[in-house]
Amino acid sequence: MDRTEAVTTVVCDAGPLIHLDELDCLPLLADFESVLVPQQVWQEVAQHRPQALTHADVPLQSIEIVISTQPSFQALIKALALDLGEQAALTLMQNQPQAIFLTDDAAARLAATTLGYRVHGTIGILLRAIRRQQRTQTEILKLLQELPQRSSLHLRADLLQRIINQLT
Repeated sequence: MDRTEAVTTVVCDAGPLIHLDELDCLPLLADFESVLVPQQVWQEVAQHRPQALTHADVPLQSIEIVISTQPSFQALIKALALDLGEQAALTLMQNQPQAIFLTDDAAARLAATTLGYRVHGTIGILLRAIRRQQRTQTEILKLLQELPQRSSLHLRADLLQRIINQLT
């Protein structure tokens, strides 16, 4: 994703909505044309971080989804033990293949790349904010350094340090 990218659609899993809200960064999604949230994901976010669903700046759209029953899809979700929200989001991606799938879950990311979808997570949205001039590099560096204390995002310490080192 670069600064000249066309405004596009994202399909959200629960993690990025929760983690971006924990970091006071949910408005970074506001410049996407559509922010689609399957009803199953909406319910998960409502249970864990309800305030993430009420940002006036972010046009979240709750979408009713019937999870795909295609045998190959069912085999993939079973093999990767994906939860209902992830299954619903990946089903929605079948109807929105040009969209970007936002997830912080490693298994959901693997499933999405296996299915040929573009995938980003919380960290990708934070880094995109620099390119889109939504936040400064200094602001994002500070957020990344504070991430273990401010967010429930589980990220290996060495990976987080590599990301921080690449920005400095």
